[in-house]
Amino acid sequence: MKKLFNKSFVTNFISVVIIAIGYVSPVQQELIKSIGFFALSGAITNWLAIYMLFEKVPLLYGSGVIPNRFEEFKFSIKQLMMVQFFTVENIEQFIETEEQQGSKVLDLEPMLQAVDYERIYEGLVSSIMNSSFGGMLVMMGGEEALAPLKEPFTEKMRHTLHEMVESDRFKAALQQGLDANKISEDIVGKIETVIDKRLSELTPQLVKEMVQLIISEHLGWLVVWGGIFGGLMGALFVFA
Repeated sequence: MKKLFNKSFVTNFISVVIIAIGYVSPVQQELIKSIGFFALSGAITNWLAIYMLFEKVPLLYGSGVIPNRFEEFKFSIKQLMMVQFFTVENIEQFIETEEQQGSKVLDLEPMLQAVDYERIYEGLVSSIMNSSFGGMLVMMGGEEALAPLKEPFTEKMRHTLHEMVESDRFKAALQQGLDANKISEDIVGKIETVIDKRLSELTPQLVKEMVQLIISEHLGWLVVWGGIFGGLMGALFVFA
């Protein structure tokens, strides 16, 4: 509010100077005094109206409207955030756009390369040896008898996994797992919870300071223009 008080002080000071000039001027005293008084009246009236937005003034009904109605301000802030920005549709559209862009650059090759194919082979051999075929294999040389199958098996497994991740069925399953609508609804719920928590911490003083910070500079000009238009009305009053 510092800028507001600066503008108000300058406007009121100029109005008082004009009034003083009106008393000592050898010509047009009534006109000059009228301009000064009307300008001062307009500036003070606008300043008081602005002051009453933020502060409670005794015996003046309706003053302190912002702190008195801070619950409505909190609700309006939440509505603005949830209805205009964090809607399910907006978040869903964002997620779908990211998915479309991500599908062009998504590379599953590192994941496939990280697969331990030898361990898979060893697990297969262990399962065979522990099955009813294990005794037959022991007579044929045991695990060594399966050694020639290791390279073809791992190569076939690698090729099969590559085909699987490139298949339409796998992509459809991945898309279903990344359902934009379900994700967006979950995100909206979490955002609303965060907003509710933060708004519950707000006090009338914080709401007042927040609004003042946003509009104080522009409100200061209302005092200035009140003085200017008040002065013009004073001139018209004399000529009328």
